[in-house]
Amino acid sequence: MDNNIIKIDEENLKNDLKGVVRKTIEETLNTMLDEEAAELCNAERHERTDERRNYRSGHYHRKLLTSAGEVDLSVPKLRLAPFETAIIERYRRRESSVEESLIEMYLAGVSVRRVEDVTELLWGSRVSASTVSNLNQKVYGKIEEWRNRAIGGEYPYVFVDGIYLKRSWGGEMTSVSVLVAIGVSEDGYREILGACEGASESKECWRSFLVSLRERGLNGVRLFTSDKHLGFLESASEVFPGAKWQRCTVHFFRNLMSKIPRNKLASAMPLLKATYAQEDKEATLKKVADVEQKLCDMGLKSAADLYRKGVMETLTYLDFPHEHWRSIRTNNILERLNREIRRRTRVVGCFPDGESALMLVCARLRHIATKEWGAKRYLNMKHLYEMEKENELKREQEKDGNVA
Repeated sequence: MDNNIIKIDEENLKNDLKGVVRKTIEETLNTMLDEEAAELCNAERHERTDERRNYRSGHYHRKLLTSAGEVDLSVPKLRLAPFETAIIERYRRRESSVEESLIEMYLAGVSVRRVEDVTELLWGSRVSASTVSNLNQKVYGKIEEWRNRAIGGEYPYVFVDGIYLKRSWGGEMTSVSVLVAIGVSEDGYREILGACEGASESKECWRSFLVSLRERGLNGVRLFTSDKHLGFLESASEVFPGAKWQRCTVHFFRNLMSKIPRNKLASAMPLLKATYAQEDKEATLKKVADVEQKLCDMGLKSAADLYRKGVMETLTYLDFPHEHWRSIRTNNILERLNREIRRRTRVVGCFPDGESALMLVCARLRHIATKEWGAKRYLNMKHLYEMEKENELKREQEKDGNVA
């Protein structure tokens, strides 16, 4: 029975098919090059005619990496003028789809060494680290254009944060800060508003960043969500005086945890989280007083003092629609991006001089915004605008009552 079963070696079959496709591509390209040379000469090979404009002078061979593997091209040479083909750019060694794949892999978070391995596995030809670097330079111009693009429309919610990376500067390793801003548009979609590089998260760096966002068209900001960067707070009040500030509750929790002994964390954390589990603003404010007293009763005076001083900074979200509370009271949207950036930059290690750190961060941000966020709506903004209309109506009614 087994003798009648046909067994197929799938690996050899795939290799054979790949070889056939590669050979077909090679023959097709060489035929097209010959036809192009004949058109430039206005005569076929060895054809005698008065209309001939040029003469052939043999061929030279060059390699071209395609998605089917490496092919050998026989490029015609002409006597009276260099052969300029419209089929393949001069000095190009890879098909454009291959180049796009290399760039996409690198920007998606694949290390250069891994890119080399993947290209050898897929196309049978190994690219060098310098090749990947040169290809990235092609997209850096587009990334810079994207980073400085005009911002249109309103962005009621803006999340900001900074991430520190290592960079080699003058032969020494230093830290460089990349400031990032994400906005939620009036339609409810997330968008990377901008990123800039600074020596630190000082007031000057934050102010310069915020001013650049405003000059590019950022407006309609109702709320900034961030950690407690003093430089940012001072700058935001100057550049966007009408915007409120929400301190990230996650960062606030981390600060509180440093004041609580480990053996009391299990009992203290549910108590702290209860602050943000209330159904309305009035209940939350009552809970704040209750939590502070219970922390004191547990003997956690330092934690109680820190809680009392900072908790109101984390409750600004209560002035906004209940449907948005969970999304706007933390900076998790940026923390997620920072993890992706660190995952990519961990492969790089230490950046060289120049703006390579900023460019790679921006490339990663743009990749995530395009590939992962796409057209996913983050918030339904009608709740915000309905709430603002109701508040405006109440103010008018109170004003009319006072006048009467």
